[in-house]
Amino acid sequence: MKALHFGAGNIGRGFIGKLLADAKVELTFADVHPVLLEELSRRKGYNVNVVGEQATVEPVSNVSIVNSTGQEAIDLIAQVDLMTTAVGPTVLEKIAHNVAKGLVLRHRQGNESPLNIIACENMVRGTSQFKQHVFNALPEDEKAWVEAHVGFVDSAVDRIVPPAAAGSTDPLEVTVETFSEWIVDKTQFKGPLPDIKGMELTDNLMAFVERKLFTLNTGHAITAYLGQQAGHATIRDAILDPKVREVVKGAMEESGAVLIKRYGFDADKHAAYIKKILSRFENPYLHDDVERVGRQPLRKLSAGDRLIKPLLGTQEYSLPHANLVIGIAAAMRYRSEQDPQAQELVESLTTQGPKATLVEVSGLQADSDVVAQVVSAYEKMH
Repeated sequence: MKALHFGAGNIGRGFIGKLLADAKVELTFADVHPVLLEELSRRKGYNVNVVGEQATVEPVSNVSIVNSTGQEAIDLIAQVDLMTTAVGPTVLEKIAHNVAKGLVLRHRQGNESPLNIIACENMVRGTSQFKQHVFNALPEDEKAWVEAHVGFVDSAVDRIVPPAAAGSTDPLEVTVETFSEWIVDKTQFKGPLPDIKGMELTDNLMAFVERKLFTLNTGHAITAYLGQQAGHATIRDAILDPKVREVVKGAMEESGAVLIKRYGFDADKHAAYIKKILSRFENPYLHDDVERVGRQPLRKLSAGDRLIKPLLGTQEYSLPHANLVIGIAAAMRYRSEQDPQAQELVESLTTQGPKATLVEVSGLQADSDVVAQVVSAYEKMH
């Protein structure tokens, strides 16, 4: 099997790329970063530090790389069996034009074998959204052929991949936690289902997408926002603070109650899943800054994301949400000189005030009780 993976950053190398390479897939990365292009072209491999109780160094070898904006990437799309991405939600639209060109070339070359595309992004049904971008870039007379021969497969991905440790000089070395989860919607594939160790096939993807979004993502974000409020630098320091932990755990239990109602999850198993997530945040070998985890607060406060979506679920089923409210208020207090969205948030809060800002960003009803609750919690924080 041949695969092309867009995005040779930490998640691309440490998670999806590693799983594909371990499965002996013939793997080519696509990226624009000059250092990654140069080093991967020269070395054809890199080391992954898997950190936990038993730390190991796992080499990845026999990989290659092309420039994602160039003809080589287009040519490969015409040939490969699988295409994956880990580029970040905002970059999907940017790579869609070249992907469309590759699909047109595939058709012209008469390649009738199925191609499956999986966007491995931290977003709900990211591949379906990517498909829209690709179809917007396709000529009208190519759409039917692509619909028939290309599977756009949604997935849920979960692995904490922090930035390289300070002092690391190898631009390809990457550190990951032991835990990883890659769940894909088996109903969306074209052709035979792939057999890749570490890829889990399901016919009920939304249950797993929301389980991850409402637990790991919700908890991670609230840990970061409350951690920053309490003066902690790392996720580990924040989650070991009893006051922070109490709210984070409470918020995950509130969002978990929504999942149990919506998907029939087993309550004891879900409690164990929450416990597992908390232990991952405590991992002493992962040095993850609260500022990094909290970045892009406007996206994280949007209606379909990790804070507001579970809150809406609690309203739908008339469930408690006091801890989620505190988490949302803390997100509005997030500050970062390095993050344009944090700057935008501050500007909006200064010019419009907390209520109008929250309503605009989240889509919540201005006159709702929950908006009043968040604003009240926000005003109590300094």
